[in-house]
Parts: sequence; structure tokens; C-alpha cells
Amino acid sequence: MTETAEKQLVLKLQRIEALFSRAGSDGERVAAQMARERIKERLQELAAKQPEIEYRFSMSDQWSRHLFVALMRRYGIVPYRYRGQRRTTVMARLTKPFVDETLWPEFLELQQTLTDYFDHFTDRVIEQALDIQASEAEERATPEPIRLSLKSGDPGQR
Repeated sequence: MTETAEKQLVLKLQRIEALFSRAGSDGERVAAQMARERIKERLQELAAKQPEIEYRFSMSDQWSRHLFVALMRRYGIVPYRYRGQRRTTVMARLTKPFVDETLWPEFLELQQTLTDYFDHFTDRVIEQALDIQASEAEERATPEPIRLSLKSGDPGQR
């Protein structure tokens, strides 16, 4: 990953965070911190009005789990899992409005941005290393089913 590409990715992630935190700036450090504080205050307000629910989130890969845990910690939420649960499981006590309106939508947007970047980066590395275009397998029409004819006397014929 080039330094410029990495900086662009970080800036894009910061803009997404600013969007979900309702910040009114272009992502300056001070404004971003204030936006995080507003989200934390909103989380506390929601917790005072509504009971927290124990949520169980299942992440499909380690990158998603790392991103989700980091996002929760950024808002002062303590992620955990119980002994015996899979490493793909993340537990947390949260209010439903915070999950529905802030945490989950922001996570999905950030996850999509990282997935797009990882896909592009992976294809580029494969193409450079193997000197061939990285792409999906071609799609073909479904073949006709094979019809077997059974001769009389075969055990499968009745």
C-alpha cells in the first residue's frame, strides 16, 4: 500500500465517521473529536431513557471484527465475548436506537469502504505477482441434466 493511498483511505474513513457523527466540518481533528463527544453524549442520553440490551454480533472475518471492536471502543463501549464463544462473536450492552441509528450504519459504511479497498489491493497484488488479470471465474449457463436410461433388470428400475 502506498503512503498516498493509505492517507486517502484514512481521510475517507474520517469523512464517513464525520457524516455519522453529524459533524459540520471537513473532518478536522478538533471537529472530529467534538463529533465523537456528541455521539458519546447521545449514547449516554439514550442509555438514561432506554434500557441497554445485550447484543451479539457475528463478524464474518477478522478485518470486520477488528473494525467493529475499534469503532465501539472509540465510543466508549466495552466489547466482550463469553468463554466458549467463537472469536467471530462480539458482545456488547447497548441501546437499540444507538445500534440502529449510529453504530451499525457507520460500521457498514466503513466496512464497505475497507472491503472495496482490500478487493482492489488484492487484485493489484495478484496481477503484479502472477502477471495475469485477477477476476472472477466466468459464468456459464446451467447444463442440461444428464438423463440415464436404465436397462431392464437394473436394480434401480421398477
